[in-house]
Amino acid sequence: MTGERAPVTGERAPVTNRAPEGARGNTEVFTTNHHGLITNAGPSIMPSIYNAKTIYVSPMDVREVLKWVDELVLAKTGKHLNSLQQDVLAGIWDNQIYREIADRYHCSEANVKKVAGPLFKLVSQELGEEVNKLNFRAAMERYHISRFSNYSNYGNFVQNVGRNINVCGKNWPSAETAENISSSTATNPDSIKREKIYDLTEAPECDRLYDRTTELTTLKQWILAENIRIVTIIGLSGIGKTALARQLVEEIKDKFDRVIWRNCTNRIALDSLEANLMQLFSQDREPALPSIIDYMRSRPSLIVLDDFQELFLSGELAGTYLPNHENYSTFCKQIATLPHNSCLLVLSWEKPTRIVTLESRNLPCRTLQLNGLGESAREICSARGLTDEDKWLELIQLYGGNPLWLSIIANTILELFNGSVAQFLSYPSLFLGDLEPILSAHYRRLSESEKLVMQWLATQEAAVDIARKPTDLPFSDSDFLKAVQSLNKRCLIAKVTDNKASRFTLQSAIEEYVKNQSHSYQV
Repeated sequence: MTGERAPVTGERAPVTNRAPEGARGNTEVFTTNHHGLITNAGPSIMPSIYNAKTIYVSPMDVREVLKWVDELVLAKTGKHLNSLQQDVLAGIWDNQIYREIADRYHCSEANVKKVAGPLFKLVSQELGEEVNKLNFRAAMERYHISRFSNYSNYGNFVQNVGRNINVCGKNWPSAETAENISSSTATNPDSIKREKIYDLTEAPECDRLYDRTTELTTLKQWILAENIRIVTIIGLSGIGKTALARQLVEEIKDKFDRVIWRNCTNRIALDSLEANLMQLFSQDREPALPSIIDYMRSRPSLIVLDDFQELFLSGELAGTYLPNHENYSTFCKQIATLPHNSCLLVLSWEKPTRIVTLESRNLPCRTLQLNGLGESAREICSARGLTDEDKWLELIQLYGGNPLWLSIIANTILELFNGSVAQFLSYPSLFLGDLEPILSAHYRRLSESEKLVMQWLATQEAAVDIARKPTDLPFSDSDFLKAVQSLNKRCLIAKVTDNKASRFTLQSAIEEYVKNQSHSYQV
């Protein structure tokens, strides 16, 4: 607006308005600053506030602005504001420059300008003055104050009540109190207080987490520093995926407005999941937004989907979705490719095929394969009271450093060998016992070609090169490599790298289980 100094960052231009028609005395100008304080209120406004120096008026916040602009856009175009339009307006309201808004919402500066231009045009037409990025907030605050002039009975609008001022039936602080409010809020001009919602009803209680400092650091770097949109943690059952994710959530949840944990054990349909998520997202959002992605843009959110492998078919290669669940693949693609400030954290026994594809395109997706604990698993042996400490590392290696598996075997050692690891290891064959149902759950998910490759690997004395398919396996070279790749996605085979050559083998406990299932198999 000509003649008006553009406010610098952190400064809000004062807003002025004239007293309403019908007020006693001469019409005078009153002023409100960026904290909503009307100053210079003279006796002409109302005799009952003659001695008042300051009237505290409820400040206009971004929700009111967005609602007003949304109604304007709906009336003019027949459409509500989309999430990007809302985000751009909110950023401008906060005195952010276009580049800051673009960086925050992962789009170009030109795109932000393209979004803002038509909105400013509509607002300018409605307010009868030229509105742009520099004066948008001042113009809206002037409009906010001007609405008070619609009151014909100003005596009911403003009353002097002791040391406080009553505006529209609400008590507001006196001048002295208002000054204190102004001072306390000056360091934080952003009046937006976003309600945080953490729904962890389906999350387990925090469990003991053994030496996962490196993994936690990596996950925080991906999610908080690099803004990775989909993070997948894969690993065998019992390896500690859920415990790691639970600890991660506790440490980073304050960075998000929404944190929601859902289990996929009941094979929830995507439509049901989205409806549930949108219900939680929309609790403090007016108007409602059309999609999950729109909410993920408007509120930084962390969504955890545990036991994601339950959405996949058994008897097929890894990552093959159940019928009527294939739309999860599109869901993941949207989250990975569309701009937002949120993160989807997936916990699974096997890596989804769509995630592999997205990672190959260098999109913001990362996968962390959680492996065994190694030396740090000694804590488990010590906590369970096992003896023969010099044998602990051998025990840990035999059971892959898997915390759950080691705990189960520790129970067996205590029950049958009075805690002696040496006596247990002297047994002629590797004992599985209560581990068999757990390993069986993995084995039942395999395709027939994967089972044959597992049986072949179980007969090999050392890690093997897969450059050539064994001649007696009854499928093509292509199917052989597909089976190996699928087993690798399931974390059921171990890759050993030697002189830049990759070889594959089975963990001891898995090898023992496969041998027990295939005594008749011969290479």
